[in-house]
Amino acid sequence: MSGRLDPATRRRIAENRRNWDARARVHADSPYYSLTERAADTRFHPREWEQLGPLEGRSVLHLQCHNGVETLAFAQKGARTTGLDFSGDNLAVARRGARAAGLTVEYVEADVYDAVTALDGRAFDLVYTGRGSLPYLPDLEEWARIVARLLKPGGLVYLMEFHPLLNSLGRAGPGDLEQPLELRYDYLAGGEALTFDTPHTYAPSRSGLLVEGATVSHEWPHTVVDVLRALHQAGLTVDLDLLWETDWLDWPRWDGMVQVAPGWWRRPEGGIRIPLMYAAGARRPATATADPGN
Repeated sequence: MSGRLDPATRRRIAENRRNWDARARVHADSPYYSLTERAADTRFHPREWEQLGPLEGRSVLHLQCHNGVETLAFAQKGARTTGLDFSGDNLAVARRGARAAGLTVEYVEADVYDAVTALDGRAFDLVYTGRGSLPYLPDLEEWARIVARLLKPGGLVYLMEFHPLLNSLGRAGPGDLEQPLELRYDYLAGGEALTFDTPHTYAPSRSGLLVEGATVSHEWPHTVVDVLRALHQAGLTVDLDLLWETDWLDWPRWDGMVQVAPGWWRRPEGGIRIPLMYAAGARRPATATADPGN
């Protein structure tokens, strides 16, 4: 793990790992993650697929892949797919899901900050990170340097993340569309960790299972500017054509949201429109001669 992290931050990451292990059985029983009720590729915004382009034969690394339901979509599209996550219990669910789907996916248990070593220095055509991942990373600059080292020259890092404004509103739901929007957390939080202690998760199980034994988790807020600056400082070229915001969300956060595509909702027309998610992409220069991690 990165030597830049202080002991208190390391303890928080360890608590997060235990919390995500404890979430594994809850999420495995949740309709939000059901492979039988929701096709894997509907977890991606249609514009993501347009921007990622053909994946047949490309090497794809999915960082913070959780229980692998999104990871499977890359394999379904013909990519040579690897998923990495620090939760062994969730990776066990991911491996079962890949076997059940008849797909070949390599899953590696490691913290993101240890990814270069855990993957034996391999590099990939595409490094992807999905929604809800970046808030669990305390050091974005180190993350971006690691991502740069995981990319082949000319390779792309692509992320689709919950918008910091949505995170400032709080992600618990559902809420009532008729109620005024209320900020619960600072948008400009200054990098301080937010700590939560709850047996509930964003993806409740069918049978009412609760998180047990490790209910504490921590998140570090990051603005869109923070993310883009980190990618730029790591020597990657931010692709402005891949930078966009959307008022779509992959779950009905408020009562009365309208489904606009399989697995996607938005607030009704005529109401307040705010960005709920954003996408960004950056490339490792094809002519790079120096190690971007240095």
